[in-house]
Amino acid sequence: MPPDVVVSLSDTIEHDEVLALYVANRWSSAEKPELLMRALRDSHALATARVDGRLVGLVNAISDGHLVAYFPHMLVLPEFQRQGIGRRLMAAMLARYRDFHQLMLTADGDAVAFYEAMGFTRAGRTVPMWIYAGNDH
Repeated sequence: MPPDVVVSLSDTIEHDEVLALYVANRWSSAEKPELLMRALRDSHALATARVDGRLVGLVNAISDGHLVAYFPHMLVLPEFQRQGIGRRLMAAMLARYRDFHQLMLTADGDAVAFYEAMGFTRAGRTVPMWIYAGNDH
């Protein structure tokens, strides 16, 4: 991992850097940049990762503030993936919500093994369901 990665739960984010992160990862929420920024800024918690001031990753949480937290977005710039940055971001969130009853996320593809390594397991016999306006899954 680059030695100068700074993970923060109190960082501020700017439109252009967030959009660059989402576009680089081909996430369809980049097609709605104003709503994306509002969603991230209004999250219950937001952790960022920076290298030399550059935003290289983020994770957010939606929560009732007491029992349940859901992690809808976690992204790392492709050129910084597989360097431990995602692990540090998720570790910051797991620490933030360590006393909560339920921590949830939806993982697909190669992300499943990553989240299993972080301690997540399949949620019993549940089936993920959605009404989704994106095209990236």
